[in-house]
Amino acid sequence: MHMRFLWTTLIVLAVHTLSAQNYDWNHLPVIQRPIFKNDTVDIKNYGAVAGGITLNTKAIDAAIRDCNSHGGRVVLIPAGLWLTGPIVLRSNVNLHIDRAAILQFTDDKDQYPIVAGNWEGHPAARCQSPISGTDLENIAITGGGIIDGNGDSWRWIAKDRLTESEWKHKVASGGVVTEDGKTWFPSAKSLKGFRTKDAGWLKPGMTPADFEDIRDFLRPNLLVLANCKKVLLDGTTFQNSPAWCLHTLLCEDLTVNDVHVRNPWNAANGDGIDVESCRRVLIANSTFDAGDDGICVKSGRDEEGRKRGRPTEEMIVRNNIVYRAHGGFVIGSEMSGGARNIFVSDCSFIGTDIGLRFKTVRGRGGIVEKIYVKNISMRNIVHQAVFLDMYYFAKPPSIADIYSGAVKEDIPPVSEATPIFRNIHISNIICDGAEEGIFVRGLPETNIRDIQLSDMVLKTDKGAEIIEAQNIGLKNIRLITADTSRPVVYVENSSDLHFDDIQYNAGADLLFSINGNKCANIHVASTDRSKAVHDAAFNYGATNDALK
Repeated sequence: MHMRFLWTTLIVLAVHTLSAQNYDWNHLPVIQRPIFKNDTVDIKNYGAVAGGITLNTKAIDAAIRDCNSHGGRVVLIPAGLWLTGPIVLRSNVNLHIDRAAILQFTDDKDQYPIVAGNWEGHPAARCQSPISGTDLENIAITGGGIIDGNGDSWRWIAKDRLTESEWKHKVASGGVVTEDGKTWFPSAKSLKGFRTKDAGWLKPGMTPADFEDIRDFLRPNLLVLANCKKVLLDGTTFQNSPAWCLHTLLCEDLTVNDVHVRNPWNAANGDGIDVESCRRVLIANSTFDAGDDGICVKSGRDEEGRKRGRPTEEMIVRNNIVYRAHGGFVIGSEMSGGARNIFVSDCSFIGTDIGLRFKTVRGRGGIVEKIYVKNISMRNIVHQAVFLDMYYFAKPPSIADIYSGAVKEDIPPVSEATPIFRNIHISNIICDGAEEGIFVRGLPETNIRDIQLSDMVLKTDKGAEIIEAQNIGLKNIRLITADTSRPVVYVENSSDLHFDDIQYNAGADLLFSINGNKCANIHVASTDRSKAVHDAAFNYGATNDALK
């Protein structure tokens, strides 16, 4: 009856002979899937009652424990509306949500005890997640039903992110409005946590009990799986999460297939999926509609992430759709353990703030490398189609201020806290509508380097910016820009750039704007430079011989 969760083991090499540097599109990582016994148990046999009134936490837990004690089975959530508190998964159990079932988590926050967890790469006190599992093996959530985290009862929201009627309804539901009348919080505890510095961070000597006065602020992620092996999420809809929707931490052999993530566009921290310090991951055939980043790669934050030293690696992302989100496919900014050997292909981003979004900042450390992206279609992107930035949430001084002496540029020495972006390949990108096509910005002490961008058609307002970068190649790039008064390509303090077959609007005012005395070895080939009114301009110490 429930054939979806019957899997056969993939053929896997007994010895993993492919070294990290040998992965390519013809030799992708192999991800193992879990297998389960055919036996199925119904939560109704353990006293569960549908209807959305009876709290079924104990009945569902009893079914999961019983299946686990018998070597693993399938726990069926049958058709109906099932109210529950937090669920803890166990090894060898497949939680199967019937297509006609809604697993609804209660809005009673007392059902979610404060536990030691992790938030944005830091050890943190959090309310227990609606679904969680730690140190498990061979687990799954399958079936075409819906899991609803009741997140709107946890999340604060600003007035300007709601219609007038929505705001009135929210205020009438209870909670607390800030003195300026601009933000609604579910409770005074939630507001207090919001105003507390480093709220929830578990520092030496602290325990989860120390955070009771801000417990409502400690919003849980809907699903958290930590240190688990052979994990499958298949066919299910996960929606309305209090914070992140799906969070996998230190997991191996994770498969996410045909999953649907739905969060309101204005959901604070409403990420779709965050894969953190995981190895061998497949995300395929899934759809994300998120309040923050859509598909996101992380590996810990700052010193804690570097000490952990576990990159997210050997990851395949293919055949996915991301609707409104801050980024379609994202790496960072908490990537201090690194990210490598990641393959992204055949995805569509519609209405995201940014398409491909790679972000870091000084202090993170970590190496992002060997990232391969191809065959991405985008439409109605708010900001950049391709975005690689090492100044995330920081603002560097302008080159004009530095050149004039108004500001002295402070360049720190390179250390373990200096992040590195290198060896990234992006090709076959189509974008119909964005503020900007390509934005690449490194740090003066550690440039972004070895980036290859090819075969793109980008219909945007602005063309491309390359700042503090080395060995960047753009080949067969068509920049159809609406604002012809801006330079098609802006370069700042970058060297060893290779532009091959750059196509642009005839009549553009300026093709290349070259800025800064570190600009050198900028090569242009197979490009009709006569279509622009002005071929190149050199500013802030850049000289004519920088452009070859």
